[in-house]
Amino acid sequence: MENREPERRVRRFRTSVSAVTHPFLDRADLRTRVREALSDFLQRRRSRLAEIELAALAPVADAIEALVLQGGKRLRPAFAFWGHRGAGGEDDDAVVAAVAALELVQASALIHDDVMDGSETRRGEPAVHRRFAKLHAEAGWRGDPAGFGTAAAILLGDLCLVWSDEMLHQSGLDPHVLARARPVFDDMRTEVTIGQYLDVQTQATGDTSTARASLVARFKSAKYTIERPLLLGAAIAGAPQTLAKAYEGYGLPLGEAFQLRDDVLGVFGDPAVTGKPAGDDLREGKRTYLIAAALEAESAKAAIDELLGKPDLDASGVARLREVIEGSGALARTERRIENLTAEALEALAGAQVTAEAREVLTGLAQAATQRTV
Repeated sequence: MENREPERRVRRFRTSVSAVTHPFLDRADLRTRVREALSDFLQRRRSRLAEIELAALAPVADAIEALVLQGGKRLRPAFAFWGHRGAGGEDDDAVVAAVAALELVQASALIHDDVMDGSETRRGEPAVHRRFAKLHAEAGWRGDPAGFGTAAAILLGDLCLVWSDEMLHQSGLDPHVLARARPVFDDMRTEVTIGQYLDVQTQATGDTSTARASLVARFKSAKYTIERPLLLGAAIAGAPQTLAKAYEGYGLPLGEAFQLRDDVLGVFGDPAVTGKPAGDDLREGKRTYLIAAALEAESAKAAIDELLGKPDLDASGVARLREVIEGSGALARTERRIENLTAEALEALAGAQVTAEAREVLTGLAQAATQRTV
């Protein structure tokens, strides 16, 4: 008989945090503080760009500010901040500025991801490469607008990654603290880049195994969304290795659950809420855990082989694939995996020696990461 205890634990967890879906919003309004730190940093960077060439580089500053400041769940800074607080670290503006640098890593990944996927929109607005293609076309410049947009987006993604490093080092943290934090920050940026490559390579090879899909999810999203931010916060606080291990036990399964939720939303999400066209992941041919699970059902293979990865997939094709995926049992299987991974994370958190406030917030953040609609 299948063990249903993990799902029962998750149901109890949902009930216990129903009133604190985003509890970090009530703790000194962390999201606002992160946004203000980012705004201050980006204003200084805008001034530097203006010194170089105001007219040419103002659109660069505008595009990065639009992506970084207008929207975003701020989950990565939240996990890093509460990983720090859970280890007994003090709340100060230098810590907030340091963890806010994670949003620039995220911006870099989003810009490059949209180029690789050929996405039209991000957070309900034109993706950066589309934004600069439009700038080229409207200005009547020479050459191909799409090619210019792609080149600009690659460079802006690189710039965000460079700026993430600058923001961490200009945060105001003591140099000895920065020395502890730097290896975690470097590992995170390496892992997310490798994860992106594994994602592209998996689509190219057509690997349809759930094991491969889980590997991609782990490195493309799980580690840099939750595990590494937690460990960054722990390093800033000078946490013992025992707590770092507990954070790993909480962060890695929860990060994978976060990515699985993202994969479900990429197929079944409401575009009005997600800010991305319906079925984009299907048109891009992403070999996610959801798709890999569906392909294990013989009845789903023909439709998936025929329709997955068609750039011109229309609404009826999207609807057909949704029906096939759900009918194969893959959606239910993915939802169960999300629940089991979340339960595993909460068990690790239960055994961690963290402050009571941080435990409450990290429990609520687990819900925010896995039960979201955007």
